[in-house]
Amino acid sequence: MRAREAGVRKARVSRFAAGIAAFSACVIGAGALQIAQAAANTADVLKVRLGGDKAETRIVLDVNQKVSGKLVSDGAADGKVVITLSDVDVPMTLAGGAHGLVKKWSVADSGSTVKLTVELASDAVVRRRFLLPPADGVPNYRYVIDLKSTAELPKVQLVKSTVTPEKPVVIKAAARAKRIIVIDAGHGGKDPGAKGVSSHEKDVTLAAARALKARLEKSGRYTVVMTRDSDVFIPLESRVKVARRADADLFISLHADAGPDEDTRGLSVYTLSEKGQDRAGRVMSKDDWLINASYAKNNPTVSQILLDLTQRATKNRSAQFAELLLDRVDDEVPLLRRSHRDAGFVVLLAPDVPAVLLEMGFITSPDDEDILTSSAGRKRLMDAVGDSIDAYFAEQTKLASR
Repeated sequence: MRAREAGVRKARVSRFAAGIAAFSACVIGAGALQIAQAAANTADVLKVRLGGDKAETRIVLDVNQKVSGKLVSDGAADGKVVITLSDVDVPMTLAGGAHGLVKKWSVADSGSTVKLTVELASDAVVRRRFLLPPADGVPNYRYVIDLKSTAELPKVQLVKSTVTPEKPVVIKAAARAKRIIVIDAGHGGKDPGAKGVSSHEKDVTLAAARALKARLEKSGRYTVVMTRDSDVFIPLESRVKVARRADADLFISLHADAGPDEDTRGLSVYTLSEKGQDRAGRVMSKDDWLINASYAKNNPTVSQILLDLTQRATKNRSAQFAELLLDRVDDEVPLLRRSHRDAGFVVLLAPDVPAVLLEMGFITSPDDEDILTSSAGRKRLMDAVGDSIDAYFAEQTKLASR
């Protein structure tokens, strides 16, 4: 009897011990799974690439997953740009030497983040930061940082809107503290554009450009440059040069459409098409007005990589602005059924300036023409465009601060 009771107790202990062991194995297994999942959610820095020159330098961090960055120091105080990346792992400290505006750089673990430290070779600012997803045969994400020399800023020349684009004017450093918007009034001079019942496109676009300029300058947030502010002819390529010389943050070209009959009306907005991107590359190979020519002269391969990266990011930002614009103007004017379109227009070709071409309506429609030729209607429309610009830069600031 006692032997049987002892056997029962021993069996119970064995079953209890087995249960504890199984429970422990589950806990350990769950912990291991959590660790594995955490590791899977952490991106790895695969490599760091630099391109450009002493005017503009691009830093590209190749990572295998989506990441977000935070600008800790812009380099103004001590000549060091510091950016931290969350949920990123680097197996060992990466470092490199001088290139363009960079004297030296390093990427190293810093607690729960990875820290990119860039020691500047000369005064520069972080012009923009953005993340590119895998695309066009590139399997990984790329976190891109563009540096621009501040030593160049006082020398950067803008076009006087009352003269030809070959006669520049220096923009003051104080004005560069604001976002730079280039407004392009379509057509002009010997090119009248489309004709309405009582107006020409070149006059409608100029009036709208002036109204938008007034709206933006009233906010105090922007420096506005116009490709023309009088009835003069400006070649299409020269309009893009204005945007590039101004180091513009946004380019908007204003136009008025023409239709087959007076019943056709509505606003639409164009961004650069895929064929337009190819066209930009072909033009760049013949003329350096699109991007710094030293890229191509020093290293054609790097030039193409930089151009592709820049075009893709710019195209995304242009599309983002186009959608915001359509959302804001929808209450003021009717939209075409397919209101966001793409094309290879010359004025959209600059690879590093987000750009849209806005068809404000059909000048051949009496209803649209009334809006475009009325000071009140024009003001309402351009105020809505101004609101879309405010929203666009608010979103850009939000993304950059993540």
